[in-house]
Amino acid sequence: MKLAQLAEGLNYTLVQGSLEEEITNVRYDTRAITGGEVFVCICGYSRDSHDMAAQAVAQGAKALLIQHDLETLPEGVAVLKVEDTKLGLALMSANFFGHPAEKMTMIGVTGTKGKTTTAHMIRSVLLAAGRKVGMVGTTGVEYPGFFAELPNTTPQSYELQKYFRDMVDAGCDTLVMEVSSQGLMNQRVAGIHYQIGVFTNLYLDHVGGPGEHKTFEEYRAWKGELFKRCDVGVVNVDDPNTEALLEGHTCRLVTYGMHKPADFQADDLQLARAENFLGICFHVKGQEQMDVKVNMPGEFSVYNSLAAIAVGRVLGLPHQAIHDGLMNISVKGRVEMVPISKHFTILIDFAHNESGTESLLTSLRAYHPKRIVCLFGCGGDRSKLRRYGMGEVASKLADFLILTEDNNRFEKVEDIIADIHKGIAKGNPDVPYVEIPDREEAIHYAIDHAQEGDLICVIGKGHETYRDRMGVKTPFLEREIIENYAKKIGLE
Repeated sequence: MKLAQLAEGLNYTLVQGSLEEEITNVRYDTRAITGGEVFVCICGYSRDSHDMAAQAVAQGAKALLIQHDLETLPEGVAVLKVEDTKLGLALMSANFFGHPAEKMTMIGVTGTKGKTTTAHMIRSVLLAAGRKVGMVGTTGVEYPGFFAELPNTTPQSYELQKYFRDMVDAGCDTLVMEVSSQGLMNQRVAGIHYQIGVFTNLYLDHVGGPGEHKTFEEYRAWKGELFKRCDVGVVNVDDPNTEALLEGHTCRLVTYGMHKPADFQADDLQLARAENFLGICFHVKGQEQMDVKVNMPGEFSVYNSLAAIAVGRVLGLPHQAIHDGLMNISVKGRVEMVPISKHFTILIDFAHNESGTESLLTSLRAYHPKRIVCLFGCGGDRSKLRRYGMGEVASKLADFLILTEDNNRFEKVEDIIADIHKGIAKGNPDVPYVEIPDREEAIHYAIDHAQEGDLICVIGKGHETYRDRMGVKTPFLEREIIENYAKKIGLE
């Protein structure tokens, strides 16, 4: 492909060389260069790869995309200059892979809580309707015959476009993806138009930490960008941030909610509990009238379901497909039941901040368990506000706490737990608890000391398959740990 073709849609200046150069691929990591590529120089959070331009050329790159001048321009290569190379990478990647997003119905889901579950619910109703669906998000990338984990909720633009290409080649007609605020801010989804954008809710998160948003207002504004890039916005009318988030939107709006009049509104909620089953039933009113049973508990599941229902109806999916998709929904690490005993219930959830923990525990309290036992830690090298908040709400809403590690990264688990204690002191300093720094030992303790009727919540890691200690990741899948230990001790 000629450089001119790769550069279509970019606002660039040709600094030197020819647009007629034949380019074999697009790279932003020198380690991937084999010869004939354009190297995109990215100004990142911790380093500027403009410093690697000469090395890229020495390894065989035939063109450079830059956003600021280089001290020395390498000879014999074409150089294009743009205002933002992250945007340039996204547009070049789409050109290189033939704009695969244009060949699928694109559905983007954004918000603080519920993105993953909502995306999975949408996927489930689409599959029930006979669609061939690709998915990208926190739990990984998935399409027929393929699954892979991802380092970020929204991958870098090149990888994203490659996955889109693979999905189209595999026969996918629809894509459901989580669209993170950082994915929008860092131009990973630049150039992608969505037929439907979904907003779940907004809480304080991803603010103030290394590489995160500077303010809540900035966080909200970037979430809102999705609704300037879609045809239809399916939005939670109950969230107090919805109006501000939608400022400047260009899409047609479809609303859902429980407490305000909405196009899709839930009514007559009924909790459903059986052995190793927690779910909810409700009636949908507004533009549609239908009864729904969801294989996930709590009020937050109602909101996520309403979003999926609204998307389904916008796409013209039949009621039966929506009903079947929600009845059979199962999401790894999202209120995921692990059936190991008839005497107590244990579940895994990704709740890793104050709002997620509060929402989960409040919802579970409504099922009237004998005790709620909450096992959690907090991630290292992240805002301490999460630790204070999780400690405060868990101490108020759980009956017993097991404090342990999460992904400590480069912090000591003891220091993180000490911060959690500050939150407990503010919430309910009298709540009983134990400290067990090793997470696997903590899980064993929870099972060994479970009481009849207990609801044990293992939160924070959810779908993750690793444990990060001092930057070293080792395999750690909680469902397997729970099941293997139950088998080892002969649990009934």
